[in-house]
Amino acid sequence: MTQLTNTKTESNIGSRIFAGIIDYGIIYSFTFLLIFILGEQNNEGVYELTGAPVLIPILFWFVMTVLFESGLGGTVGNSLVGLKAIPISGKNRKLTFGESLKRHLLDPIDMFLFGLVGIITINSSEKNQRVGDICGRTIVVKMKDLKKAE
Repeated sequence: MTQLTNTKTESNIGSRIFAGIIDYGIIYSFTFLLIFILGEQNNEGVYELTGAPVLIPILFWFVMTVLFESGLGGTVGNSLVGLKAIPISGKNRKLTFGESLKRHLLDPIDMFLFGLVGIITINSSEKNQRVGDICGRTIVVKMKDLKKAE
């Protein structure tokens, strides 16, 4: 583990949006497919999940965001676009379970109004953090910048 001095953060808005689209595209696709396969049509012809299967999309979200980030070092989207969430200290390490959970529990706030809250927060915070990053005490940096610092 290396600690970066003067950790460079950038807004990386385009990359962060694309990473979010990848991650939540996978999560939503899985959820819609699950509802179609396991769900039942109601009187209006709309598919819905009831009972224990309702927990499956929540567990899938948890695995895809919190467990991937804390266990593997990044979500699918961040890994594909070359970004990594690290502690605000600048240490090049995987986030702890708690750091990642705090970040992602606030995803709905950051995504509010098609991500406008997150974009405004990233562009106006000193270390380019969204609300989830501020709460989780994390920053998002380019992986290539981490490799240069080692």
